[in-house]
Amino acid sequence: MDGFDTSTNVILIAATNRPDVLDPALLRPGRFDRQVGVNAPDLKGREQILKVHAKNKPIADDIDLALVARRTPGFTGADLANVLNESALLAARLNRPAITDEIIDEAIDRVIGGPQKKSAIMKDKERLITAYHEAGHALVAGALNYSDPVTKITILPRGRALGYTMVMPMEDRYSITRNQLLDQIAYAMGGRIAEEIVFKDPTTGASNDFEKATNIARTMVTKYGMSAKVGTISLGSGTAEPFLGRELATHSNYSNEMAQVVDNEVRAILDGALDEAHKALITNRRILDKLAKELLEKETLNQDEIAVIFKGVKKVAERSTWRSSQKRAVGTKGPIAVPERKVKELEALPEPEPQPEPAAIEGEAPEASSEKNAG
Repeated sequence: MDGFDTSTNVILIAATNRPDVLDPALLRPGRFDRQVGVNAPDLKGREQILKVHAKNKPIADDIDLALVARRTPGFTGADLANVLNESALLAARLNRPAITDEIIDEAIDRVIGGPQKKSAIMKDKERLITAYHEAGHALVAGALNYSDPVTKITILPRGRALGYTMVMPMEDRYSITRNQLLDQIAYAMGGRIAEEIVFKDPTTGASNDFEKATNIARTMVTKYGMSAKVGTISLGSGTAEPFLGRELATHSNYSNEMAQVVDNEVRAILDGALDEAHKALITNRRILDKLAKELLEKETLNQDEIAVIFKGVKKVAERSTWRSSQKRAVGTKGPIAVPERKVKELEALPEPEPQPEPAAIEGEAPEASSEKNAG
């Protein structure tokens, strides 16, 4: 980028999804010194992107793209384009004249979990285990106090999963609390606990659940300062090696004793989540059986059907107030009321109107020429 003349109008634009591994020489002033972060679109952004990709596609009149945008939190622009392209392909395969809500729902599932495995024929025993497993996830999420609503449950094999439970926020979220993270871990454990309660013999189906729960718990301890024993310390390098052999290149910046404390704290969080999930399912065992039966009969339940079944769910008791140190007293005063939002935007000043030059009076010479004559 050196060698350009100052009067040369050249603008270089580059893109990367790993700005943390760029050479600092590239980011010096005069080079790529301005970085623009492009995050996943918010609710309004997703709606506008859907409108762009919905052009020239036979969308049914009753389709509300705002509702589709609400059902796709975290989707990128490419994901949203893929949803509508999949919808158009499905409509063509099914000889449908227009893309309906049912087709869009199937397209969203395909983008999230892959195509449905129609060739996979599960035995009745496996279908029963899968039904209880997914019902356990959903029921624990419904019995907790800080989890997002359950929007869909299915026992149809899709991708590498025999079934899945969709728990989605109803609005965009930019931060998450400790209780919300603990709820995510607890309902991830709901499938394994349901198998233990009902069949007394767990299966291998919860391996991915354990991986997700362990990652959340370890991040809480090492990154978010949500462990009283470890404290508000950021442990680890903070950046993952993007290259081959990353395990050999990573370096620990804490001692073996601290690593043991971290492991103990992660284990304590996971054990607490298992206990909460167990209590939620034991308390609502009747609803667990009812939900599993509905899944066996219908195979897929939407949000409205789930809400009807969950009407009698008994919530788990609230957790006690967490403190980073027992030496610090709990505050008794809550937050203030949120004032009305007043957004102030920078506005461009209007350009000044050109002022007309003063006209010379008849019989009087202009000021410049009179000075010249006087000289």
